[in-house]
Amino acid sequence: MGKPAPRKRKHNKRYSLPAAGTSPGSVFIDENALKPRINLYKYNADTYEVAELTSINNLSKLISDHDFTYWVEIKGFNSPALFESLSKDFSISRLVLEDITSTYQRPKLEEYDDYDFAVSRMLHFDEQKNMDNDQVSFILKKQVLFTFQESYDDCLGPVRTRLKVGKGNIRTAGSSYLMYALMDIIVDTYFEILGSWGEELDLIEDRLFDKPDKSIMFDTQLVKRNLIGVRRVVWPERDKLNDMLRSDSRLITDETKMYIRDAYDHCIQIIDIVESLKEISASNIDMYLSIISNRMNEIMKVLTIISSIFIPLTFIAGIYGMNFAQQDPKTGKILPMNMPELYQAHGYLYTMIGMAIIAVLQIIYFWRKGWFK
Repeated sequence: MGKPAPRKRKHNKRYSLPAAGTSPGSVFIDENALKPRINLYKYNADTYEVAELTSINNLSKLISDHDFTYWVEIKGFNSPALFESLSKDFSISRLVLEDITSTYQRPKLEEYDDYDFAVSRMLHFDEQKNMDNDQVSFILKKQVLFTFQESYDDCLGPVRTRLKVGKGNIRTAGSSYLMYALMDIIVDTYFEILGSWGEELDLIEDRLFDKPDKSIMFDTQLVKRNLIGVRRVVWPERDKLNDMLRSDSRLITDETKMYIRDAYDHCIQIIDIVESLKEISASNIDMYLSIISNRMNEIMKVLTIISSIFIPLTFIAGIYGMNFAQQDPKTGKILPMNMPELYQAHGYLYTMIGMAIIAVLQIIYFWRKGWFK
């Protein structure tokens, strides 16, 4: 007998939280935070430049040319000085900085006097095919977009490629369009993840009809839990995009809102797919339990048939196993109401034939009732 398939376990991300009672606006840096990697993308219709920065102390001078749009990409939070510079040089609220470093925020949009703050949840698979749920924070200013990630891994490569190639209007539509493009690629990865889970559920359904085992229920339940996690991300993401569509912020242009409407529609589609896959996963679990129940019923029916055949035979064998002789072997006295056939010639043979006839008659009866189908 082969070993059962190993049970897959859900990957749960652990968030480090500040101590209870910490003052609002306190920037919390986890002890395991990564060293910051800062890239500055400078571009317009004709130019594209990338520079790696060691700090943002002189950033205000580097982004002073109004003929360009800038993307400041920050990965890793292990630098309190970085957030102090953001607070002093760019007048970023400490409450916003707290939300950036507390990487368990739900997708949202907040508007301030000279900048907008937004949060998205980036979903992707790690090397073990577990789903990671990382926070991407955005600070949108007139010609500058700041993005913040706690890890080095992301799914934003296609946007960098579009910036480098200059494809479409990404270089000319301003910083709000860049923020839309990043949010859109994050939303599009949800389709890829849901597509892989849809294929996995199809394979699980094939396994159900082939050879169901316990691993099917565990694998389906894992997909279902992940779908719930995606649902918790997509619903607030949809609300955030809707807030951006309805926003009166001068930083989000009407041209960008036209594209945001498309991303909003994608969120609606994703929600529909999530609900459909949840129904399929629930159906697979119900089908597995139904198959196991039917298999148990078949086993119980076989055992019932066997028991029904042997019950009368056991009754007959039990009667003749009592050994109440008709005649006392010592005195020779005839004992009334005892077994006259105990010493019958060929009694064993006749009893076995009678028991066989009873068994055959029962089998014929069960067969006519359809118990053997």
